[in-house]
Amino acid sequence: MTNQRLIPALVATLACGLVQAATPAAIPEFVGTDAAFASNAIYFVMTDRFVNGDRSNDHRHQGGAHPTFNIPVTGAPKGESANIGYLGGDFKGLLENAGYIREMGFGAVWITPIVDNPDQAFTGGDPVHWGSKFTDQGKTGFHGYWGVNFYKLDEHLPSKNLDFAQFTRKMHAQGLKVVQDIVLNHGSPAFSMPVRQPQFGQIFDQHGKLIADQQNLPPYKLDPVRNPLHRFYHAYDDLVQLSNNDDQNPAVLDYFVSAYNQWIDQGADAFRIDTISHMSTAFWKQFSARIRARHPGFFMFGEAFDYSPDNIGKFTWARNGGISVLDFPLRGRVAEVFEHPDSDYAKLLDRLYLTNGPYQNPYELVTFYDNHDMARLKASDNGFIDANNWLFTARGIPAIYYGSEIGFERGKAEHEGNRNYFGQQRIDDAPKSLIYRQLKRIARLREVTPALQRGLMLPIRFAGNQAAFYRVYQKGNTHQIALVLLNKGDQAADFTVSDALQAGHWKPAFGGENITVTHGGSLHATVTAHGVQVYLLDAQATRPDLVAALTRSMQERGHPID
Repeated sequence: MTNQRLIPALVATLACGLVQAATPAAIPEFVGTDAAFASNAIYFVMTDRFVNGDRSNDHRHQGGAHPTFNIPVTGAPKGESANIGYLGGDFKGLLENAGYIREMGFGAVWITPIVDNPDQAFTGGDPVHWGSKFTDQGKTGFHGYWGVNFYKLDEHLPSKNLDFAQFTRKMHAQGLKVVQDIVLNHGSPAFSMPVRQPQFGQIFDQHGKLIADQQNLPPYKLDPVRNPLHRFYHAYDDLVQLSNNDDQNPAVLDYFVSAYNQWIDQGADAFRIDTISHMSTAFWKQFSARIRARHPGFFMFGEAFDYSPDNIGKFTWARNGGISVLDFPLRGRVAEVFEHPDSDYAKLLDRLYLTNGPYQNPYELVTFYDNHDMARLKASDNGFIDANNWLFTARGIPAIYYGSEIGFERGKAEHEGNRNYFGQQRIDDAPKSLIYRQLKRIARLREVTPALQRGLMLPIRFAGNQAAFYRVYQKGNTHQIALVLLNKGDQAADFTVSDALQAGHWKPAFGGENITVTHGGSLHATVTAHGVQVYLLDAQATRPDLVAALTRSMQERGHPID
C-alpha cells in the first residue's frame, strides 16, 4: 500500500499544509466518542425466544378462546417452522445464561419490551401465514411491542424473587448492562376485531386505571374532542392496526416520561427506542431532555427503519434530542458485502460518514447486520465471520441478534423463523461453531481495546477482499493507535502499510512477535483467509501527517450545522 492508496481526506490535509506536530505541553485529544456506553458490544435477545428458565410463568392456558401459547405459523414448508405464540423465554432463562453472553465479549444485553401486553391472541387484521408481512391476526404480544400498561411488568417475564429490578441487579453483578427496548409511538392492535377484545387498543396508568381506549373503532371514527378516552391517539392510522399515540398531546409525553423513568430507577442502563421516526423531533427533544434531567448522559438509540442517512440523521442532532440511531444505511452495505463473496470492501466507505456527515456523532451509532424485523443475514459461515470482524473493529457500537453467533435461521424473515426459539441446547453447543469461536475472539479484543471502542477511524485502503484502517484514541493517560487489517478472501492476503504509519514497536493483538517500524518505514503482514489482524501501538500520535488527519477528523467529526 503506497501513499497513493491513502484516503483523499488525508491527502487533502497534507496538500493544505495543515501538518503540525503536537507539542509536549498540549497533547491533542483524538476521540471518536467518550459516551461510556460505547465500550459495550450489545447482544440483542428476543426474551420470549431465548431460554425458558421458569415454566411456572408460561401461562400456557391463558387466552380462553384465543390462546396465547405455542401457535405455529401455517403453511410452513416441510422441516421448517415459525411461531406467533409465547414460547416461555423469561428473565430467569436469560440470567442463567448471562455468563454465556459475557464470555463471548458482550458488555450489554438488549431485551425486547418488558411492559404488559394483551392476554389473548389478536383476532383482527390479516391472518398470519408463512412468509407474510404486516399481518397480525392470530399473533400474540410475545415480542413485547403491544403495550397496554407501560408501568406494569408483563407476567411472562418475572419469577419468584426476580422482578425487573432484581433482574437488572443480578445482570450487573455478572458484568452486563441492560438495554431496555421501549415503545412510545404505539400500543396494541386497536381496531378491526370482529368482536371487541379486552386490553386491545387500551392503555392503563400506574394504578391500573383506563386512560385511553380506541374501542375497536377505526381511527377516522375517533372523537378526541368529545371523548376523553380517544385523546391519547391520533385520529388516523399509522402501522397496520396498532394504536397511534398522539405525540402533540402533552399527556402522552407525561405518561411515557414517568413510566420509563420508573424502569431506569429499577436498573435499565440504556434505551432502544422503537419506531422513533413515527414521532416528531420536537417530541423527542422534550422526552430526551426530561429523561436526562434525572439521568444525565443516559444513552438512547432509536430505530428509524430507513436506509436514507438524511432521514435518520436528524434524530441524533443535539437540537432534536441527541438520540443515537441504529445504522440502517451502513447495514444495507454490510449485507451487500458479506452476503456475497465476490463483493468489494469499497462499498462500505461511503456509508461511514466520518467527517461532515448527517449524524451528530457517527461513532455512537449502533451497527448491525440483521435483527427481528428483517431477514437474518443470508451468509455462509465465512460471511458471518467476516461481518463480525468488521463490526467489532470499525466505528460504531456493534449489536448482534441472538443466534447469529452460530448462524441460526440465516436468511429467514419474521414469519419464516427469524424469531424462533433458541434454547439451552443450542447455547451449550455454540462453542462447536466456527462463527461463535471467531466472534468471541474479535469481541473480546474490542472489549479490552480502547481504540476499537471509542477511537477515531482513518481508512487507509478498501478494495476487493482487503480493508485496512486506523483506530486512534488519545485522551488523558490513554494513548493507543490500532491498525486493523481485514481479509475476506478465501486465500491468505499480504498487506504492506506505510501511509501515515508511525514509527514504533507494533504489537499484534492476537499474539506473535512485535513489528518494529522505523521512521518512514512500512509494516508487512499476512492475514489468513477470512481473518483479521490488529496491531497496537500504545503511544502518543506524533507523526505529522497522522496528527493532521486526526485533527481534521476530530474537528469535522459531527454534523456541520449542529
